[in-house]
Amino acid sequence: MPFTTRDGSDWTPEYLTDINAAKCIGCGRCFKVCSRDVMHLHGVDEDGKVLGKITGDDDDDFDGELNRKIMVLDNSGACIGCGACARVCPSNCQTHVAAGKIAAE
Repeated sequence: MPFTTRDGSDWTPEYLTDINAAKCIGCGRCFKVCSRDVMHLHGVDEDGKVLGKITGDDDDDFDGELNRKIMVLDNSGACIGCGACARVCPSNCQTHVAAGKIAAE
């Protein structure tokens, strides 16, 4: 299925399908540019266990268990494939798949 922009230029959406937790530095840049609520910052303990979503309270350290933060893709079906998150990611931890090569969720 071909896609075009408003001016008729060819364009292919590339949907976010994965965030590599080992490479993610938890900076939150991708979250800030995403208008679709596709991903959220989560806390991780020193064993690598995901503790849960960061609520925005800077003092939320999961009872002292918080070791680092990572971005988690938790609403992939809302992604429109704009690529804004990939453009701002300093650690290149995201995987995007072109429309037509991915099944709808």
